[in-house]
Amino acid sequence: QVQLMESGGGSVQAGGSLTLSCIVSHKYETITMGWFRQLPGKEREGVAIIDHLGIVDYADSVKGRFTISADNTRNTLRLQMNTLKPEDTGMYYCATNGGGIVRREARLLRFAYNFWGQGTQVTVSS
Repeated sequence: QVQLMESGGGSVQAGGSLTLSCIVSHKYETITMGWFRQLPGKEREGVAIIDHLGIVDYADSVKGRFTISADNTRNTLRLQMNTLKPEDTGMYYCATNGGGIVRREARLLRFAYNFWGQGTQVTVSS
């Protein structure tokens, strides 16, 4: 059974920082995990992905501002968000494929992930 629980959302002014955390309960040696977000009125989109080898991918909109990391046991996932913008406002979700490898070209696509947290709200004011 795979379970995920996010924390760390909140409200911040533009230019500020937030760190999101996700506890991932799993039993896999190979796994891909990441962060997605759903902005108001838009589809859920991939933000940052990391796998068991530490290979990361970022959406173009967050490159240079967000950093994804996971601890050595791959049970804690974090997203450090710097230089936040009002357009980053939305619900943020952590997700995992539940073991195995996600094809590189699919890593930022939500259909590649089977398990999701409940989400945490991030609000950036101007």
